[in-house]
Amino acid sequence: MTNRYERLKAQRRMQRRIRMVVEERRIARDESPQPPSDVEKTVEIPPQALRAIGRVQVQAI
Repeated sequence: MTNRYERLKAQRRMQRRIRMVVEERRIARDESPQPPSDVEKTVEIPPQALRAIGRVQVQAI
């Protein structure tokens, strides 16, 4: 039986290996990474999306 620390350590190691494999495959296919998204960019929300959030009805502005 492994303790919590060992499980977390193994999980981090597996995630690191997965990231490395994904990066290697991306480079092998010569895919360029997506350009970084602008976090300050304003996104227009259509009025239909303002009708309901979850199960609660909201008045459209």
